[in-house]
Amino acid sequence: MTSASSAPYDMQVKLLMIGDSGVGKTCLLLRYANDSFSPTFITTIGIDFKIKNVEIDNTRIKLQIWDTAGQERFRTITTSYFRGAQGILLVYDVTDRRSFESIRNWISQIQQHADVHVNKILVGNKCDMTDDKVVSTEEGQKLAAEFGIPFWECSAKNDIHVDDSFIGIARAVKDRLVADGGPAMNKKQQAVNLKAGANANGAQGKCCK
Repeated sequence: MTSASSAPYDMQVKLLMIGDSGVGKTCLLLRYANDSFSPTFITTIGIDFKIKNVEIDNTRIKLQIWDTAGQERFRTITTSYFRGAQGILLVYDVTDRRSFESIRNWISQIQQHADVHVNKILVGNKCDMTDDKVVSTEEGQKLAAEFGIPFWECSAKNDIHVDDSFIGIARAVKDRLVADGGPAMNKKQQAVNLKAGANANGAQGKCCK
């Protein structure tokens, strides 16, 4: 967790990262929150989170970014965190077509469990692996356009468009909340989320980007 988590802020925003196991959700989060990258794949067990303070359009925002497990056995835990999420990053691996095809299933999960007004963004990770790429940029753009959401191709390893994707979804949430005139997250929800996050942990596994 970043040390800036105790700094004053104007708004708190909860972001959720979802997608199949191995697409690089944790690597994207560590690149954005800590500006670090590990070639060792980190399997998220249930839920983990990071906090990062940013300033967008002169608004100080405390981002609470939740990293979810993609494995089926954790799906029940994951879906319980859809409630209260204000922005969701749908992540797939451009070298893994199955993870791309799963995006429709993840969107269905959002429609079932998340707030109807939640902001969404589509992220194709590992764009640095051009020789192994099996999902074209055009396919990603087409899917994002179908659901009316922004799209970025990113690389956690080479730090390509990582900030753009997180800041983009955070700005969209901020603009919506300001327009609605509502709080980013009530105190009770904050306490529940922080308690759950404190119990999250991870394990080491195979290589990823």
